[in-house]
Amino acid sequence: MTDVRAAATVWPGIAPAVLVCAAAPAFFVLQIAWLGWLLLALGIGVAWWIERGRVTASAPSLTRDLSLIALGLLIVSVIPLAAELDNMAMLRFTLALGGAVAVPYVVSRFLYRDRAISFPWRAHRRWGRLQWGWLAAVLVLGWLILPFYFITSGVYQNWPVVDTPDLIARLFVGVGAVGIWDELFFICTVFALLRRHFPDALANVLQSIVFVSFLWELGYREWGPLLTIPFALLQGFIFLRTHSLAYVVTVHLLFDAVVFGVLVHAHNPGLLPIFLV
Repeated sequence: MTDVRAAATVWPGIAPAVLVCAAAPAFFVLQIAWLGWLLLALGIGVAWWIERGRVTASAPSLTRDLSLIALGLLIVSVIPLAAELDNMAMLRFTLALGGAVAVPYVVSRFLYRDRAISFPWRAHRRWGRLQWGWLAAVLVLGWLILPFYFITSGVYQNWPVVDTPDLIARLFVGVGAVGIWDELFFICTVFALLRRHFPDALANVLQSIVFVSFLWELGYREWGPLLTIPFALLQGFIFLRTHSLAYVVTVHLLFDAVVFGVLVHAHNPGLLPIFLV
């Protein structure tokens, strides 16, 4: 009986959640803003119709939680996500990406009087051999796969040429900062909100739609989704196992360290002769 009641609660909510998450490819892949707005409005509207009088209840509300995801997506969508390294571009990224995390958090905490979004930096246990082993594996896999992907597909050209110390330093800061933001928004905000209403596996698939769509506009195109989809799903799974933002951020930053090295290498052949391609 419990499973039947749980299913009766979960399944009607899938449609509005899919609509809201589908706004991400509308914004970041198709780049059709009105379609993204329409999908967000439909998703929140359907959620409200399903919940009706329960929206203002003290229990978790799908309508409120989807509205927080929609708010973050709307804020990110106001800027172009093409990688640029000039001062104004870095300021735009800082304000938009920072706002996409901060505004839903503030609305949840102070308007909805909820603690739906949190940032659990450390778990209450040390990383074990498996966790340390995965960190090493990320470096090795990145070293093997990423140069082949970036260079043979030509997607490294989606990032600006970095041929001076200043530009290389800006690229390093930008890649790392966006990597940290990815975990704050996609895992600690989108994934956390979806988990309140759906099984972990389903919530993980839904957050990966948003995650991969953002990475597509950022520059991970061509056959990049073959890499970014497993990465997004793994990050969600790792967070479920570790409950540690510090760990998923560390994984992401190691991955991004290889991305940074590959981009410098691709734009300056011979400067970092450590890759096979």
